[in-house]
Amino acid sequence: MYNLPEMRAVNAAFWDALRGLLAEGGLSDLPETLLFERLPVPDGIGPEVLFSQTCGYPLVTIFDGQAVTLGAPCYDAEGCDGPTHCGIFVVAADSPARALADLKGTRFVFNSIRSNSGMNLPRRALADIAGGRPFFDSVTATGSHPGNLERVARGEADATPVDNVTYAFWRRHRPALAARTRVLAPTPPSPAIPFVTSVATPPATVALLRESLRRIAREPRFAAVRAGLLIKDIVEVPDARYRALLDYEREAIALGYPALV
Repeated sequence: MYNLPEMRAVNAAFWDALRGLLAEGGLSDLPETLLFERLPVPDGIGPEVLFSQTCGYPLVTIFDGQAVTLGAPCYDAEGCDGPTHCGIFVVAADSPARALADLKGTRFVFNSIRSNSGMNLPRRALADIAGGRPFFDSVTATGSHPGNLERVARGEADATPVDNVTYAFWRRHRPALAARTRVLAPTPPSPAIPFVTSVATPPATVALLRESLRRIAREPRFAAVRAGLLIKDIVEVPDARYRALLDYEREAIALGYPALV
């Protein structure tokens, strides 16, 4: 999920480490490189998917019953506490907004209606102050967290919600643009974006994937691999914690704010 072009090398290092451990465990015919051509939120997680990472909200909605979770990263990023993350509302550095309520009547961009940090979490945060009425002057789905950060930095939009880990990577790799933005407010918390495999993956392979990820997370020889992706650990998170994301959806609907408007 975190794959800025500048991150191809660190993602490749992570896959090389995982691929090596899987091969040691007896898996063969493993792809040499990761594929980045798929959409961040594809139409489904088919039986061909051995290893991927998916947003928590589609995991329990459009991907329900299609994937098995393998573990959630604990990221070394502001706003993370163990295997959790959150969305953040980002505005221009010189924005007059000082609180979430100050965004009323502004130009708002987000990535996708399928996104947890881009839609589900900010929808819940805004439901408390929207009063069941449209809140923004305009709302546009663009398909891209990084692209929306750039739009805010260039003054083409007033605010955007992004995953706090995305923002951490964006600040690391594009500091000049990031300096033109700031965090206004967080959303409610969420379990971190999990690593997954297809539900069709054999149980023995699922066990090997989990054990291999645990080793990458904790063995000293993989320290540089972890640091490249801001990973401090990878731990199991109960599926029920992801299903609890639907509570945010129900609460926003009950408050009269079922969609970002």
